[in-house]
Amino acid sequence: MPVYRYVTIEPDGSDGEIFEVEQGVNSPSLKLHPESGKNVRRIYDSPNINTNYTPGKEKLLSDMARIKKAGFRVIEKDRISGKYFEK
Repeated sequence: MPVYRYVTIEPDGSDGEIFEVEQGVNSPSLKLHPESGKNVRRIYDSPNINTNYTPGKEKLLSDMARIKKAGFRVIEKDRISGKYFEK
């Protein structure tokens, strides 16, 4: 379900608390704050699409050759002896 942002409208007409509500796409917009009962209006933001951690980028960043080229040592634990060795 999408998360929508709302802001409360203070008695003097200024913006108050910003809060988020998980609602269905076809649900009507809130008119009142669920806890305080103050009037609210919905805030329209750009969508939050995170492209920093896609499966392709994760695979690229975890490539052993790339890790070793960056100067890191890759070690692995032997299941039988419990000792670590360089991979």
